[in-house]
Amino acid sequence: MKLVQRFFTIPPKSFFLFGPRGTGKTTLIKSHYKDALWIDFLRPDVLRSYLAHPERLYETVKGHQGASVVVIDEVQKIPELLSVVHSLIEEKQGLQFILTGSSSRKLKRSGANLLAGRALNCSLDPFMAAELGGSFSFSHALRYGMLPLLLNEEDPEKTLQAYVTLYLQEEIQMEGLTRNIENFSRFLETISFSHGSLLNVSNIARECGIKRKTVENYLNILEDLLLAYQIPVFSKRAQRDLITHSKFYLFDAGVFRTLRPQGILDKVEEIEGAALEGLVMQHLKAWNDYSKESHTLSFWRTRSGVEVDFIVYGPKGLWAIEVKNKKKIFQHDTKPLETFLEDYPNAKALMLYRGNEYLQLKNVLCIPCSDFLKQLKPDQGIWE
Repeated sequence: MKLVQRFFTIPPKSFFLFGPRGTGKTTLIKSHYKDALWIDFLRPDVLRSYLAHPERLYETVKGHQGASVVVIDEVQKIPELLSVVHSLIEEKQGLQFILTGSSSRKLKRSGANLLAGRALNCSLDPFMAAELGGSFSFSHALRYGMLPLLLNEEDPEKTLQAYVTLYLQEEIQMEGLTRNIENFSRFLETISFSHGSLLNVSNIARECGIKRKTVENYLNILEDLLLAYQIPVFSKRAQRDLITHSKFYLFDAGVFRTLRPQGILDKVEEIEGAALEGLVMQHLKAWNDYSKESHTLSFWRTRSGVEVDFIVYGPKGLWAIEVKNKKKIFQHDTKPLETFLEDYPNAKALMLYRGNEYLQLKNVLCIPCSDFLKQLKPDQGIWE
């Protein structure tokens, strides 16, 4: 099976590489560092050994004098080990540590030594369409998402179900992140309805039958496990009264559709619309994570209800992006973008939709969403 070339650029110095399980961290590092000294905390025997004696890392590194690269997989399982890593970096110049993890929660909660800037903090996201090239299928991505673990899977739906169960059992239950796994499971189903929507914690708590503080803690768990994120309102030089709520996204369209229950009262187009918006969002996040210059990702919504799905702002420009789960676009569909352009005339406005035509409606360029995703690459503008 041919290895997919990722857009992630390997730094020349020590670095953390965080990303949800299944995004290909291990595959990526092994393809670049075939001779690295590898310490894998997913192996129970290795984990027990280092939990009992974190200083064993000194002995291991010194016993492999020829190794210039040390990989510690799932480093968050032993936060205390980072003090040893720090000491070794200081002591042995030229030694590179690569510290991978599927969660930053334990590291943040424990106040662990994050190497005081001696290691970069990097992220690995699900595939981007441009990484897959001719293998990218828009319809497959919209239904099953872009997780590398699904590549060439015969039954992606079953794999996604197992993936969600794995997180519930291994990351949530075994790590003791919550005492009540039933409440958390109910929360996961409820929060899926907020994907691509304004986050209302009080409503979620009411629907789950749990306290608001518990919901806030559950949201923190999802974000610490890198399974979800929030984007704020774009308010730079605001000329209108804007809302203050953030928008919520699960990190992958396939994970969203696996968690989101679907019954006879659910409209297929509503679920597909949320999945489409999330698919665009995860591409924008990956584009930003892999680009050398950082941009802010946000959305824009006035108190009167005028909303633009995404605002991308930074060194390469200002873009307003609206996503429509429609095959035909009409002039009235561009009204929110035109309103944004009234306040920000220097912005570029894009409408991404399910059709095949390229249209220019006033100052809004309408683009097939599939084409937009396939051309999006780090260190380039949103639309060249």
